Amino acid sequence: MEEGVSTITLEALQQIELAVGVGENNFKMSRGSFDYKQHIHEKKRLVRVSSEKWNEGTVLSFRDPKSSEIHKISIKTNEKGRITVKYLPDESGSSGKTYNRFWISFPTNPDEHIYGCGETYSKLDLKGERVRIFVAEHQNARRIGKKIIKEKFLGKHPDKIQPFGKYESYYAQPTFTSSDLYYLHADINAYSEFDFRNREKITLYTQEAPVLYIEKAESFPELSGKLADLLGYQRTLPSWIYDGAILAIQEGTEKIDEKIAKAEKAGTKICGVWSQDWCGCRRTGFGYQVMWNWQWDKKLYHRLDEKIPEWKAKGIRFLGYINPFIAIEKELYQEASKKGYCVKDKEGKDYLVTITTFPAAMVDFTNPKAYEWYKNIIKENMIGLGMGGWMADFGEYLPMDCVLFSGENPEMIHNRWPAIWAQMNKEAIEECGVTDEVFFFTRAGHTGTIKSSAMMWTGDQHVDWSVDDGLPSVIPATLSLAMSGYGITHSDVGGYTTIMHMRRSKELLMRWEEMNVFSPLFRTHEGNQPVNDVQFDDDEELLSQLARTSKMHAQLSEYLKACVKETADEAIPVMRPLFYHYNEEKAYTEKTEYLLGRDILVAPVIKEGAVSRSVYLPEDGWVHIFSGKSFGGGSFDIEAPIGQPPVFVRKDSPWFEKIMELSKIS
Repeated sequence: MEEGVSTITLEALQQIELAVGVGENNFKMSRGSFDYKQHIHEKKRLVRVSSEKWNEGTVLSFRDPKSSEIHKISIKTNEKGRITVKYLPDESGSSGKTYNRFWISFPTNPDEHIYGCGETYSKLDLKGERVRIFVAEHQNARRIGKKIIKEKFLGKHPDKIQPFGKYESYYAQPTFTSSDLYYLHADINAYSEFDFRNREKITLYTQEAPVLYIEKAESFPELSGKLADLLGYQRTLPSWIYDGAILAIQEGTEKIDEKIAKAEKAGTKICGVWSQDWCGCRRTGFGYQVMWNWQWDKKLYHRLDEKIPEWKAKGIRFLGYINPFIAIEKELYQEASKKGYCVKDKEGKDYLVTITTFPAAMVDFTNPKAYEWYKNIIKENMIGLGMGGWMADFGEYLPMDCVLFSGENPEMIHNRWPAIWAQMNKEAIEECGVTDEVFFFTRAGHTGTIKSSAMMWTGDQHVDWSVDDGLPSVIPATLSLAMSGYGITHSDVGGYTTIMHMRRSKELLMRWEEMNVFSPLFRTHEGNQPVNDVQFDDDEELLSQLARTSKMHAQLSEYLKACVKETADEAIPVMRPLFYHYNEEKAYTEKTEYLLGRDILVAPVIKEGAVSRSVYLPEDGWVHIFSGKSFGGGSFDIEAPIGQPPVFVRKDSPWFEKIMELSKIS
């Protein structure tokens, strides 16, 4: 792509096409996945009749051919070059209608590549696709194509993916970036669709009057900075998180001590333990799950208040878990229900949502008292207990037929819910004055999440090698977030979801550990069925692998801190696509490799049984970390036994010697 050239110009925007309409939605939610249908009562394709200069900008006027209605689009550029495109409704009042469907189309470069729209797992380049901008439970989307699911689980076609037009994602954001070096962000919250299927034009379908922001740049780093000026910057993270591995350990205090001792004996460098079930557990048909009563379970974790500072003195922080639901069997729910703090159904009862196998209530964050009550639970029961961090899970489940305290339409709040949830967690940490010591990580997001959430994890991957749900899906998910403006992410080492015949293999766990060395956070997960999945301490080889990879991650600590600071200061993502720095055609479509910072190229082994893989290297000087061999640009078959993934450092890197020391770690 030719740098600095963009198809999104004021001249191109003069060719906008506009249609308006009236419709209604029908959402049916099942465990966070939404079956969506709509009925369009009316759609009017408007005819452009004039273009006038106005307020340092332009106003395009469109007429309904069958009436006297005039609709307008204003196009204005500010002093920094940001273009604002805004729909102006019919002012004549002749129709007497309130339009809630809008289609805006504009011409585009047929050869450009499109990225972003939040988090996408099976695609990176979205050109040729239609993308739903609607937050949902990503895992449950697998139920959409029953034949695909059946074939995938039976092992006949493990790489087969569902139709992208019905794709659901935890993190859906109305933002995309182009290889032609511009971004477009829509200031909307309702359900929308971004349609890139027509290579000659882009069509944005929204269910509220759209406001679009468009900006060009000369490079991708500059583009990231301009997008951050609009959407917000992330912050740096506590320095201790880079000092090794955070180990997922559940089932009580003794179990933590037992596994810490086992891992330390093998030489593992541990910076944290993460216990989801600090507040208790429930055993269901889905597996070992958390009891969503956000209070210390003193029976399961006795002396936890004494153990947390004891572990911390050894350099090991304790992390927990929370989400926006509360277990209806427990005391927190009784308090919330009595005070009227829960989201309601249309009959005025607490709205109970089924999650996997059990119902739970949701706290209504539009109620200021409920919001503060829940935030104080985080401050008192988690930060007050001494936690160094936690997983702030969920955020996707707000029902579309619920009744909120604020009286707002859930269809306008649903996508915002994860951003509100992230904001609450951020405020709790800030109000306790522990920003430099405590952090949280989220999985759901929308506009507003970037400025509140310090880190994402890429959700509940399957414990397999499938391209849309397993280990390979982490890479496009991470890169699509990066190109949406969110720059600090990681994944569950080993994946999470075990269903049907799935089992986490030893090979998968070891390959995932290799990959997550080269990410901002190295954190394991036991999965939803720990007894059926291989764990990090199941044998001596696994313990040895964990020890080595945890020390490698710690070796990268200063480099990772520098990358995260670059994200906080300049919005340049830690893990970034190859085209971010290399203007080469192949770089624009590569979705199985990534750059960690400017100087490390990572090509994880993503196929079961593979001991080598083909690697594309952009034109530069590269050195394979584990063999010391030098390479220029091109495609190469690289040997990759377990323990030696295809990872390369730039010869000109100021970090070269430090990074090459990774090969000496045993």
